[in-house]
Amino acid sequence: MKNKVLSLLLFIAFLAPCKLLAQENQFSGWTAVFHTQRFSKHWGASFDGQFRSANHFDYLRNILLRPSINYYFDKNKMAALGYAYVTTNGRTATGEKTFRPESRIWEQLIINTKIGKISTLQHRFRLEQRFLGNTTNLNNHYFSQRLRYFARAVLPFKHDSTFTQGPFIALQNEVFVNVQNKDKVNKHFFDQNRAYVAFGYRIRKEIDVDLGYMNQYTKQAEAYTINHILQLAFYTRF
Repeated sequence: MKNKVLSLLLFIAFLAPCKLLAQENQFSGWTAVFHTQRFSKHWGASFDGQFRSANHFDYLRNILLRPSINYYFDKNKMAALGYAYVTTNGRTATGEKTFRPESRIWEQLIINTKIGKISTLQHRFRLEQRFLGNTTNLNNHYFSQRLRYFARAVLPFKHDSTFTQGPFIALQNEVFVNVQNKDKVNKHFFDQNRAYVAFGYRIRKEIDVDLGYMNQYTKQAEAYTINHILQLAFYTRF
């Protein structure tokens, strides 16, 4: 119980914004589906698809499709090699539509730990090789690498010996840093931070759904933004 309380306090600290006031505040909505498929004792695959709106839900800004092949060392440790395709739709000052594609190759390690008897804490380390294409009517393609650390805690309301169904609280935080060609991204080592708190429900052992608030703090070259995000996420594990 003590470890559970300490972990909860740690996540609450993570959820505090990096700045009290932002250069710009935005409001958007994200929907995401995360699926994991186990093929054998050691092999499996994952896929997530995400749809993200522009500021004030004006239009669909991003579509992200991200498959991977997974290798399971044991039930608590897994490595993955994956690909991601990301589209970014934009608007110019005159209202003209723009489009920018991005391809990523990425590698990651996931370590799952227990908090108490049934609560879980996941640590994820991901390295991305980013290939950003040209924006419409611009020659601005570049390559960069980014490192991400993600932690997510699932805290069930129930205190049974196993958690197969029922409500839970999800707390997570992810930090992004640029490790190559930062001058092409935002001229800073620090890229962004995403803090998230959600209310969820485990429909059965393999299916979760949660709805929550995400605070995305993004560092720009000379400024920063805070994006206030309402996110609906579905998780399946087979």
